Amino acid sequence: MSALRVHVAGIGLWSAQLADFAALREWLAGRPAAAPAAKPPAAALPPNERRRAPESVLLAAEVAGQAVAMSGLAASELACVFASSHGDQAITDYMCATLAQAPAELSPTRFHNSVHNAPAGYWTIATGCHAPSTAVCAHRASFGAGLLEAAALVAADRRPVLLVCSDTPGSGPLGRITGCTDAFACALVLTAQPDAATLARLDLALQPAGDAAASWPEALPAAWRQGSPSAPALPLLALLAQASGHCRLDVADGLAMDVTMEKPA
Repeated sequence: MSALRVHVAGIGLWSAQLADFAALREWLAGRPAAAPAAKPPAAALPPNERRRAPESVLLAAEVAGQAVAMSGLAASELACVFASSHGDQAITDYMCATLAQAPAELSPTRFHNSVHNAPAGYWTIATGCHAPSTAVCAHRASFGAGLLEAAALVAADRRPVLLVCSDTPGSGPLGRITGCTDAFACALVLTAQPDAATLARLDLALQPAGDAAASWPEALPAAWRQGSPSAPALPLLALLAQASGHCRLDVADGLAMDVTMEKPA
């Protein structure tokens, strides 16, 4: 496969430690970063939707809103790819417990929010977006798989694409199996051509996973990687914060993707 080239026009980030991409830059520079709020603000959603939306939707909408605002593009016109390793684990745990103990009491609203593409649905409805949307899952390689999907769409359709990758903490027996303890989400707005808003250029090339391990920046605590299956996005986010370099991301079992980043000319 020949290399894919895309340009980054916007970046979003929210985790238990970092409220946005600027906070990551501060951390990498050795300066204290402001702690995030107790839950993602998700200002892109209408107030009524924010009140009833589960954490998984708030998390995805928050980083999507950050990235789109940075890009200066219209959210209503962006095709989007939403990736997640486990979806909403709290709702899945609730549904499993309820179906086992009192299936007639299952909440229709929680069932509605349990589907893997629920964040994409909330986002596209809130922003009036009629562009194509995709939901992707590849366990701990979900960010890499989502990036490959988004980059392929950019290359094929020559249109901007919003990529969102997010996971919420697990609970109950499911949480003990997945080992996901922290909320983490990130978003990128990718374009085919550079313009005044371009932050970086990415060249993506697929490689056999056995050639080398996926990257992890020494400056970032290992616990961040272990806390969420979406956190493997951090090596690329660190490159974007530091303006150049190379990293490797898992894309699937036996498949990796080398990412080379350069500042725009």
